[in-house]
Amino acid sequence: MQEYKRIDISKDQIVPIAERMRRQNVYLVMIHAFLNKEGLLDVSWDYAVEPVIESYHVVGEMLLPSIGEIYDTAATWAEREINELFGVEFEGLDMSQRLFLPEDLLETQGRGQIMVTPLSELVEKNTKEAGK
Repeated sequence: MQEYKRIDISKDQIVPIAERMRRQNVYLVMIHAFLNKEGLLDVSWDYAVEPVIESYHVVGEMLLPSIGEIYDTAATWAEREINELFGVEFEGLDMSQRLFLPEDLLETQGRGQIMVTPLSELVEKNTKEAGK
């Protein structure tokens, strides 16, 4: 079983860490995003530094540098997903096409609307629509 190590960093450290990991042939496992208990966005970059998963976290930022030029699709796919769901902007990331959300969703609902709508509101809306 792998050990998990959380490391809090600033957004200025994202690219240098990615460059160092790539030089050392360390795999980027995933980039995650979630709202923490305080309601702040927490984005993490997880690297397989055997036998540990080192998870580098940036909290409360909505503008972050892309590491797509360092880790190619392994990074850009996750960055695009986080952009669509949470509205995080990754500097240098090509967002000319949606990954999976309808093209007009963000224009009509706002950036990251899926993640900021409380589940109770979504259930109520779906219940009303089903009753029509």
